[in-house]
Amino acid sequence: MSEFYEGMAEIFEIDTSMITSDFELYSDEAAWDSLAIVSAIALVDDCFDVMLEGKALAECKTIADIETLIAAVKKS
Repeated sequence: MSEFYEGMAEIFEIDTSMITSDFELYSDEAAWDSLAIVSAIALVDDCFDVMLEGKALAECKTIADIETLIAAVKKS
């Protein structure tokens, strides 16, 4: 999971220590825009070998939401 958190911190250009499961994607520290979403799709594919849909990812509000989405896709 730390590789994923490090990657998300890189996407948002913030310190890794700021990324937790409660981190809000739509906040002053984050720009959850189309570029960040595409970058997150590639990151999740690299870290978990899971391909997420951009539309589903765009609906996520926190890192925990992304983690839940990853788990759901892995189960299917």
